[in-house]
Amino acid sequence: MGLIGAGPWAEDAHAPMLKAGPHTRLAGVWARRPEAAARLGAPVFERLDELFEHCEAVAFCVPPGVQAELAVRAARAGKALLLEKPLADTLDNAVRLAEVIGETGVPSQMMLTLRYAAPTREFLKQAGAVRPFGGNALVVGGLLRHGGAYATPWRLQRGVLLDVAPHSLDLMDAALGTITGVRARGNTLGWTGLLLEHEGGALSEMSLTMAAGTWTSRYAVFGAEGSAEFGGYDGDDPLDVIAAEFAETVRRGGGHPLDAQHGLHLQRIIDDAEKQLLT
Repeated sequence: MGLIGAGPWAEDAHAPMLKAGPHTRLAGVWARRPEAAARLGAPVFERLDELFEHCEAVAFCVPPGVQAELAVRAARAGKALLLEKPLADTLDNAVRLAEVIGETGVPSQMMLTLRYAAPTREFLKQAGAVRPFGGNALVVGGLLRHGGAYATPWRLQRGVLLDVAPHSLDLMDAALGTITGVRARGNTLGWTGLLLEHEGGALSEMSLTMAAGTWTSRYAVFGAEGSAEFGGYDGDDPLDVIAAEFAETVRRGGGHPLDAQHGLHLQRIIDDAEKQLLT
C-alpha cells in the first residue's frame, strides 16, 4: 500500500492501519510536505509516480479535490484505490473519477468508517427486521470550531455536507433503502436539515452540525415490527476490518459494496442538497 497525504487523519488512522498488518504493508508515503510524511514511519517518495512503482494499491488521505485529481492518476497507473469520503469536491469531479475507475477496472473501496463497525452492522440487521418505513438521524459535533486539528480549509469552506453527511447518508441509505431524493434547509456551516426519500417509499429526516460545543450521535428507524436505534460505537474506529476487507477486495479484483460507484451515489445527494442551500 502507498499512502497519499500526511495530515492528522493520515497520522491517526491511515498509517497505523496500513502498517499494522497482516493484510497490508505500508510501502511508502507521498505528501505535499515531505517533513510531515517522514513522521509516518515509512519511506517518503518525492515523486508520485515513484510511489506508484513501489505499491499495488493506494490509500488517500487528502482534501476531496486533491483526491479526485490524484486518484485518477493512480487508477490509470493500475493501482487499487482505498478512497476517503466524499469521493470528490464536486459532482463533475466525482463522475470523472468514477468513470476512470470503471474504464481501468481497478478495485475501489470507500473509507466510510461507520459501516465497518460491528454495532453498526447489528443496527442494520435489526433495522431490516422491523420492516422500516421511516427514520431519523441526529449528528452534532464541533469539528468546525476553530483551533481543532480537523478544522481544515475545505471543511471550513464547505461544512457538514462534505464531511459528516456521507457517513449519515450512507447509513440511512443502508437502513431504509436507496435514497432517491433530498430536500435541504439550513446552513452547511451551522445547522443543516435534510428530508430524504427512499426507494420503496420510506422517509427519513436528518439533522447535522459540526459547529456545536458538544457531541452526540443518534440514528433510529421505525417500522411495522418495531424500531431499531443506534448511538454510535465505543472504542477505536474499525480500521482492522477496513484493511481486511480492502485486501480481500483487491484479491477478488473488486466488488465491494462501498465502492466508488456508491461514493458517486452519495455525492449526487450531497450535490443536490448543497445546491438547494445555496439558492
